[in-house]
Amino acid sequence: MSWGTELWDQFDNLEKHTQWGIDVLEKYIKFVKERTEIELSYAKQLRNLSKKYQPKKNSKEEEEYRLCWPKFCLLRQDFSRYTSTRAFLATLNEMNDYAGQHEVISENMTSLITAELTRYVQELKQERKSHFHDGRKAQQHIETCWKQLEASKRRFERDCKEADRAQQYFEKMDADINVTKADVEKARQQAQLRHQMAEDSKAEYSSTLQKFNSEQHEHYYTHIPNIFQKIQEMEERRIVRIGESMKTFAEVDRQVIPIIGKCLDEITKAAESVDHKNDSQMVIEAFKSGFEPPGDVDFEDFTQPMKRTVSESSLSNSRGDGKSEPKFGSKSKGKLWPFIKKNKIIETLLGTKLSLKLINLNTQVWSLIEGAGPEDFSNLPPEQRRKKLQQKVDELNRDIQKEMDSRDALTKMKDVYIKNPQMGDAASVDHRLAELGQNIEKLRLEVQKFEGWLAEVEGRLPARSEQPRRQSGVYEAQNASGVNSCAQDRESPDGSYTEEQSQETEMKVPATDFDDEFDDEEPLPTIGTCKALYTFEGQNEGTISVAEGEMLYVIEEDKGDGWTRIRRNEDEEGYVPTSYVEVYLDKNAKDS
Repeated sequence: MSWGTELWDQFDNLEKHTQWGIDVLEKYIKFVKERTEIELSYAKQLRNLSKKYQPKKNSKEEEEYRLCWPKFCLLRQDFSRYTSTRAFLATLNEMNDYAGQHEVISENMTSLITAELTRYVQELKQERKSHFHDGRKAQQHIETCWKQLEASKRRFERDCKEADRAQQYFEKMDADINVTKADVEKARQQAQLRHQMAEDSKAEYSSTLQKFNSEQHEHYYTHIPNIFQKIQEMEERRIVRIGESMKTFAEVDRQVIPIIGKCLDEITKAAESVDHKNDSQMVIEAFKSGFEPPGDVDFEDFTQPMKRTVSESSLSNSRGDGKSEPKFGSKSKGKLWPFIKKNKIIETLLGTKLSLKLINLNTQVWSLIEGAGPEDFSNLPPEQRRKKLQQKVDELNRDIQKEMDSRDALTKMKDVYIKNPQMGDAASVDHRLAELGQNIEKLRLEVQKFEGWLAEVEGRLPARSEQPRRQSGVYEAQNASGVNSCAQDRESPDGSYTEEQSQETEMKVPATDFDDEFDDEEPLPTIGTCKALYTFEGQNEGTISVAEGEMLYVIEEDKGDGWTRIRRNEDEEGYVPTSYVEVYLDKNAKDS
């Protein structure tokens, strides 16, 4: 069916219809554009969600954050330990790839549909404008021809009427005997002239009519059908184009379905890799202490006038016994922690048999128990601690210098005001000068505090005095700072220890200078070997990275700060957390 033959008289309606078709196409473009924006927004939200639940890197700040919020902060090493958390991490990574596929959908729809259709709409508008311009031009031409025909017709009609009136006037003059012959001749000539004009108008009208009929036939059977045919083809191309775009709309989605399916398959695979038995065993290996539960409590008979006995499971011994009881849950001789109210948290730890692995894993839990913070960087290896303290001292000195510069500037301003009162009030800067003086004094006290810690690390000052460290079965590897902070808590109300110190259970640990620890002129001798229980990424200065199951050499055992110094070869050595390795000390090297 052709629009040219069927819709030859519907020019205006076709113009409205084709404009409506362009409006539909533009609306579809807007729909696709909004779909791409939704895809991008969804992909962004998925990426943010994946990033939000990604484990944190093992930076110093995040380690300190976990000290304060151990239940809410999971580090990357925690995720790599258990199958369930590894599956969760794999899910997060797959969701990130899943988001990438939605970005691909948005990009492809933008390039293949939105951009292409936008360019096509501009071309379509130009083509439609050209076709309807030709149609209006043809209509104007036929209307002009029709006006010419009407004018020729009216002129012929007028001339015929004029000729008829002239003929009637001549006949009247010719019949009147009173009219002169000259007047009759003049009337006859006028009648003949009018008849001739009527004949000419008739000929012109006939010619114009034939021309109009020819133009009209050409207009309705040639020009208009050709123009309408082009408009029909243009409209059909638009319909085909929007159909192809809708097909592309579906294909863009279909192309990423296999990749999205792979992401979902990987998530399913990760979920199937979860092993509850393995994770349960990992908990045992992470937290087991190896100690035996306490034995039965002996009955103490108070009806007999006899000295109170102390059971084996009691946490304190009589001072006058002179007997040393076996270490709690240990085969070797050792001293038990005193039974003091301040140490109820320690008793809870003893009762639940939390091992040093848990304490070292959470890094400075002992400091948290006693309320001490990591202000002195005691949770770091010695060399790294020294550098951090030095950086802190330098930072405080720079702050002091800034405050002093500000004070000097204000002092000069005050002098100017004193000499020239019209420039300002000298008393107005006194309050600020006082504040600067207080700030400088506070900063100097801070510098002294950090310099004291730095001097202790570098060996310029003797180490802080402490009682000989008393070992217990559970806390024999406790860090030195924790022992110092609890030194007073171990005393009884009368100032003496509640337990007698025996020669078999006492270990005296002399203060060590860090200068001796870091004397690198000669390599430190090997005192044993160790096996890495977990993977440790040594990102901080002074530490070393180890892989799970790796065997290494021990060159310096834990001195109470939770770190052990190891060596892989002559060029690679550093510190690792003691809880991350299982140490096998060489007995001969240790005795020597």
